[in-house]
Amino acid sequence: MDYLTFEEYKELTGKGDESKANFDKYYRKAAAVIDNITNRFYQFNKIDEDKISFRVQQFKLALSSQIEFFSEMGVDTFESLNKSPQSFSAGRTSISNGSRYNSSGANESKSLVAEDIYIYLEGTGLLYRGVDSC
Repeated sequence: MDYLTFEEYKELTGKGDESKANFDKYYRKAAAVIDNITNRFYQFNKIDEDKISFRVQQFKLALSSQIEFFSEMGVDTFESLNKSPQSFSAGRTSISNGSRYNSSGANESKSLVAEDIYIYLEGTGLLYRGVDSC
């Protein structure tokens, strides 16, 4: 089952018909990312049967935001997001990126998850990582 139609996406983002290609290109991967963040809640519960409309709306906003993130970055894989070159030269002009390692030696990399999704998902219960007491 699809979580979001293109018409809903346009309504939520204010985008026009020109964004259809990006929606089609990034929808599946964005849904997989949001499913992972939300502990696959809507894989186990039907989104159209959820009685908490606020949670459904926020989930759809988060999914739209993730699609937008992929569209702006032009990629949808961790490797593609983090493969920028250390330096680039054109003629006498040279541009260097800072080290990919911070002072502690930890790798600095871009996340596959758009930070904006947390704005929408906070307070919905979809970010809960505890264990059920069943």
